[in-house]
Amino acid sequence: MNKFTVSIFILTYNQERFISQTLESILNQKTNFNYQLVIGEDQSTDSTRIICEKFAAENPLKIKLLPSLGHNIGLIKNYIRTIKECDGKYIAICDGDDYWIDEYKLQKQVDFLENNSEFSIVYTGVELLFKDGSRKKWFPIVEKTNTEFEDLIFENHIPSVSSMFKNIRDEKNEIPSWISKYPFGDWPTYLWTIKNGGLIHFIDEVTAVYRIDAGISTEMRRSNSNIIKINLNILQDILADDQFASKKKVAKKAILNLNKSLMLSYNREFKYYKGLVQFIKNSKKTGVNFNDSKMYLYSIYKSFK
Repeated sequence: MNKFTVSIFILTYNQERFISQTLESILNQKTNFNYQLVIGEDQSTDSTRIICEKFAAENPLKIKLLPSLGHNIGLIKNYIRTIKECDGKYIAICDGDDYWIDEYKLQKQVDFLENNSEFSIVYTGVELLFKDGSRKKWFPIVEKTNTEFEDLIFENHIPSVSSMFKNIRDEKNEIPSWISKYPFGDWPTYLWTIKNGGLIHFIDEVTAVYRIDAGISTEMRRSNSNIIKINLNILQDILADDQFASKKKVAKKAILNLNKSLMLSYNREFKYYKGLVQFIKNSKKTGVNFNDSKMYLYSIYKSFK
C-alpha cells in the first residue's frame, strides 16, 4: 500500500526567483490524504538548492529532496531520476518556475481518479503568465472532455503543470529507456501510462499558472519545426517498442500527419527548401494528391502574408 497518495514531481535548475512560490503553492494544498514533494534539483549555480534545502528541513515528512550529484546532469536525466523516486499512487507535475492557484487541485483530481477507475490521467486549464506580467487563461483545444491514447498521440493537449496520472511503475514495468534520448518526457510518459488502456479527463477549471519563456526548455521550444522533429522521433520509438504493439496502426497515422505539419512549419519559418524536401518525402510515402499539394502551396502563400 502506498504511503503517499500523490507524489508531486518537481524539476528545478537556477530558479531562485520562482522556487519558493512553487513549493509554497504545493504545501498549501488542502487534502484528506498524504502527499509528498519529490524535488530534482540539478546542481543550480544560484541559490535554488539552498532554498530547497530550507523547505526540506522545515517539512521533512513531506519533502524528498534528491541528493546533489556534484554536477549538472541535464533536464531529461534529471526527469528520469526524479520520476523514479515518486512513491505515490498518482503523480502530479509542477516545474520549479510554475505554481498552483487552486488549493484543492490535488483533492479534486484524486477524487475523480478514485471514483472513475477507467481513467488514468486528469488535467485542467491553466493561466499563462507572460514576462511582462500579463496573464491569459488557456484551455486545451479539444472537442471532447474525455480523450484517450488515440487522441493524445496526435498532439499533447495536457499542460504538465495541471496534470495528474497513475503511477504504473513497478519492478516489471519501467519507463522506456528511449525516453532518455529526448529533451522532455511528459508527453511520452503520458502515452506510456495509457498504452494498454485508460482514459484522460479534463476538468474545466483553472488550477495552475504556467510561466511563458521562463522554463529550462524555453530555447528549444522557440522553433516549432524542432519540436515536431523531436515528436516524430518519439513516435518512431513508440512504433518500434513492443510495449506499444497494439498502437502501431495509430502511431503510423500520427507520423504521417506530423510529417505534413513539419512541411507546413518549415514554410512558416521561411525554410522553403526544407519545406520542399519534406513535401517530396511525404509525396513518396503517400503519393501526390491535390489536397496535400494545395496545402503545401497555400502554406508558402501564407508565409508571405
